[in-house]
Amino acid sequence: MFDTLLIANRGEIACRIAATARRMGIRTVAVYSDADADARHVQACDRAVHIGGPEPAASYLRADAILEAARRTGAQAIHPGYGFLSENAGFARACADAGLVFVGPPADAIAAMGSKSAAKTLMSGADVPLVPGYHGERQEADFLQDQARAIGYPVLIKASAGGGGKGMRIVHADAEFPAALASCQREAASSFGNAQVLIERYLLKPRHIEIQIFADTHGQCVYLFERDCSVQRRHQKVIEEAPAPGMTPERREAMGRAAVAAAQAVGYVGAGTVEFIAEPDGRFYFMEMNTRLQVEHPVTEAITGQDLVEWQLRVAAGQPLPLRQDQLRIQGHAIEARIYAENPDKDFLPSIGRLDALQWPPHVIFQTGPVRVDGGVREGDMITPHYDPMIAKLIVHGQDREQARQRMLRALGAVRCTGVQTNIAFLGRLMDDPAFAAADLDTGLIERGHDRLFPAPRASEDGTLALAAAALLHHDGLARPDGAGGAGPWQQADGWRVGGRYARTLTLRDACGERAVRLRRDGGDWTLAVDEHPAQAFRWQAEGRHPARVRIRLGGAEARGDVHRDGARLDIFADGRRQTLEWRDPLALAAAGAADEAGGLTAPMPGKILSVLVAPGEAVTRGAPLIVMEAMKMEHTIEAPHDGTVKEVFYAVGDQVTEGVTLIDLEATETA
Repeated sequence: MFDTLLIANRGEIACRIAATARRMGIRTVAVYSDADADARHVQACDRAVHIGGPEPAASYLRADAILEAARRTGAQAIHPGYGFLSENAGFARACADAGLVFVGPPADAIAAMGSKSAAKTLMSGADVPLVPGYHGERQEADFLQDQARAIGYPVLIKASAGGGGKGMRIVHADAEFPAALASCQREAASSFGNAQVLIERYLLKPRHIEIQIFADTHGQCVYLFERDCSVQRRHQKVIEEAPAPGMTPERREAMGRAAVAAAQAVGYVGAGTVEFIAEPDGRFYFMEMNTRLQVEHPVTEAITGQDLVEWQLRVAAGQPLPLRQDQLRIQGHAIEARIYAENPDKDFLPSIGRLDALQWPPHVIFQTGPVRVDGGVREGDMITPHYDPMIAKLIVHGQDREQARQRMLRALGAVRCTGVQTNIAFLGRLMDDPAFAAADLDTGLIERGHDRLFPAPRASEDGTLALAAAALLHHDGLARPDGAGGAGPWQQADGWRVGGRYARTLTLRDACGERAVRLRRDGGDWTLAVDEHPAQAFRWQAEGRHPARVRIRLGGAEARGDVHRDGARLDIFADGRRQTLEWRDPLALAAAGAADEAGGLTAPMPGKILSVLVAPGEAVTRGAPLIVMEAMKMEHTIEAPHDGTVKEVFYAVGDQVTEGVTLIDLEATETA
């Protein structure tokens, strides 16, 4: 076994690898960019080497800088994690040429599976079933459209060198094909440096099931069962679970044998995942092989009791697989939820900012337990535009699927994350969705259940507003109104006034508009009224500031929660839910001038302008596409929020823009 391992990655996976290496007594070396100088993975390793600027191309994709870091630190092996250079055959070959162990498959195996088109041709020769489609080299737009017509709509355009949902488009009609192809090719070229695509028949109600395989240098290859990754948004996985619900032993064995055949066809070594698309009748087809460890590997670890990173390191060191196929067993059920800094209500647009609060339920880290958290960021860290906005992976394990699902619901409800938009509430709705609960799974579940999963905004309940009001009173220095404010009126800080009366109206904005919270103190008694609702007796206690832990009694009902305040924003965590309110402080609004910028369309995040679809003077209708931006290697379309006329366009194709800048001045159409 080597004694020093360089981890050529960042974030959660770098921390994950470092944890196993430390347990095995292996020294670790981190590499980091300018943006990651104080990152968690840097502190998790024994040594760290700076390799370049914040953009991946200037750091984590620089094979030369990583190899030099290995040479300088005396590392004998390099673990690439996932993403970045993990599936780069040239990098694997360069490691071998430099006398370094690449913790992954041979370069030839990566190359064979790196092109989806070439891999499908290879799998056809190995009798692995394939989805009908075109996987050839010709890439002329007219030719590809002819292939789509021959296959029959709907079709899926997919980047040949891609993964992670990037460079993929579903096309339902012939007229949509040219624009979808162009967009797919742009995204593929940006993300993978290769614009080549393939065309496949798009299956209706398909499930995405993948098989974890492992092979060693002694001729052994096993499969560690399956994971169901059907629940996806924008072709990216949201929830993964193992084993796949409804999987029969016969089908599991058939898929396992096909996955092993796929690996053996390319002389595979190490951890890999063979991904299949499965139809409701049980037929399954090869999609692709990921020649690396997967993001969702913890659910396989949970049901097998194995450490897959340890398996990787042992196989890379030339040792045989720790277990044979007949020694592997499934234990219980595991579910993983990917917690992202993103806004589900805005098509999962990534959210940039500081993690003001980040707290988890009781859990283990990078090891199997009832609740596990694999994360690469901490409270106070920044989510930047340079890298994937995943905050952490929340993994639960139970005796069966229902126990795991309930455990995930409770765990999600206990997470406290503020400072950025997150998908935590959406994940909770997904866990509680009837289709998910019944294991009625397919890749269209989120779209099919859109109305349930994206409910219309609801006005905040009086209890939530009361919690916020109590936190604001507490922040202003008022003691709890139970006589604990002091022995006499001059020592009390409970709203006492000459005459015994105190009145105040707080304006709080929720998703449905502004709410008036009217507070009143008469002698020792407080009341609270919301909008035009009747006043109710109000008692409250609070302690702490960040967050304020609040307990209230409003009328005959009690509530308690944590209130995190950041300026005018209040995040209230109660009953397993997070609700966000804005305090409309009249003094702050007056100081800011309450500027009205309703006519400007701003950049939702830092990025690059890919195309400008309108010109000054052009009339547009609500929902019309105006500008296409690229951010985090994904395309985002800025649409008109209302009918209007474009007065001015402030940026051109190729311009880099920062978050919040005005892109277009759109004058609303006057209505009679």
